[in-house]
This record gives sequence, C-alpha cells and structure tokens, in this order.
Amino acid sequence: MSVFGKVYLVGAGPGAQDLVTLRGARLLAQADVVLHDALVTAEMLELCPQAVKIAVGKRCGRLSTAQAFINKQMLDCAHKYAVVVRLKGGDPMLFGRADEELRALEQAGVDVEVVPGITTALAAAAAAKQPLTRRGVARSVAFFTSSTAPEHAGQVQVPDTDTLVQYMGGREAVTTAQRLLEQGRGADTPVIVVENCSRPDQRILRLSLATLAHGLGEAHGPVLVMLGNALALREYQAADGATGSKVVKTA
Repeated sequence: MSVFGKVYLVGAGPGAQDLVTLRGARLLAQADVVLHDALVTAEMLELCPQAVKIAVGKRCGRLSTAQAFINKQMLDCAHKYAVVVRLKGGDPMLFGRADEELRALEQAGVDVEVVPGITTALAAAAAAKQPLTRRGVARSVAFFTSSTAPEHAGQVQVPDTDTLVQYMGGREAVTTAQRLLEQGRGADTPVIVVENCSRPDQRILRLSLATLAHGLGEAHGPVLVMLGNALALREYQAADGATGSKVVKTA
C-alpha cells in the first residue's frame, strides 16, 4: 500500500469558474489540499472551501515560486493528504510545466493523474467569435511563447503557420510582429489581443500586424495574441466578440 496520497494536475481553464471541467470541479470539491497558480481566480477557489489552499504562482516580472519548491510542496502534501490537487491555469499540458512536475512525482513513486482544461487560445477564439482555422484561408495553427528555460534564452523562433497564437504575449508580441513583417507577412494581417480572457474585465483588441509592431500599450492582466488572416471579420460579423467584453478597434 502506498504511503502517498494521489496528486491530480487539474486544468482550471482560462479563468471563469463555469469553464472548468466537471471532473475538475468534482476533484476540487473532494480535495484535501489545493496548490494553485497565480492566474487561478478567487471564484475558482470557491469550488474547494474545504481544502487547504497553497499559492504557488508564477508571474512574469513578479516574485514567483521556484519550480523546485513547487515540486517539493507537492511531494510534502502527498505525504500528508489523500487527495492533492495541483490547480493550473488553462491546460496542464500546454505551457504548464507539467513535464517537470510529472517527473518529480513519478520519480518519488506518487500516483498522479492529469485532468485537462480549456486552454486560453480556444477560450479567446470563442470570446472573439473568431475561428483559428478557416477553409481556404488557414489550415495550420501554432501555439507558442517567448518564455524559455535560461539555457535556451535567445533561441525563440516564430513558427511558420497560417495562424499564430502567442501565449504570455504582452511586450513579446511586439517583437513577434516586427519579425513577421521582416519575413514578409502583410502589414494588414489581422490581429486579435485578448486580455483577462473569460473574466469580468475581459478586453478584446482588434488591430493590424503593422499597428502591433509599434506597440501594444499597457496591459493589466494576462494577454494572449492571435495573428493571421483567419481572424479577419466575417461579412456580417459584429465587432463585439463577447457579451460584456470591452472591444477596441484600431488600424
């Protein structure tokens, strides 16, 4: 019989409480302890009132929890509790450090299960009512980020696909836009920026690649940037991508 409890890597989705999966919500209601990311909302944590809550967040440019410490916290909790939930924004398997956490748990002999979540790219496309693929226009999509491990700094390349989705965009998206223009992408290529996706203060910004190359302005929450011709407004499409969203259009 194992001396450890079981650890669940659960995807919280983009932020809204009702966008977590049913399995994720059920596990939160059963959890003894929840180790959660900085991007997990207070509303989401209302689903686990009975659990001990431990913040282990990482935010660019802010004081963050080291990954080695997070791994140790999970192992310590697995010694103490039967049901341990590691709650991660979006989907654990996409830009979620799942590989490092799975390795640590597996090496220690801890039983672990992954529960998928809605990744922000799909939630952002839904919020803007803008498919990432379009027949005859875009048949390939790449999700990428400029964040890298220190040993790979400076090696980021922009993928060569029809539609590009840059996670943790912000200032890095401006550099991406400049590179794409240098590579021959059209200056009028549509761009959609979604800030605080699925949250009450969600903001959708529509602009061109050329405009993005000159700057994005200040953001007050997590930013995702989608680029490509599939993102052009449809003939009868209203510009307000989602009810309650603040939508800004620029050149």
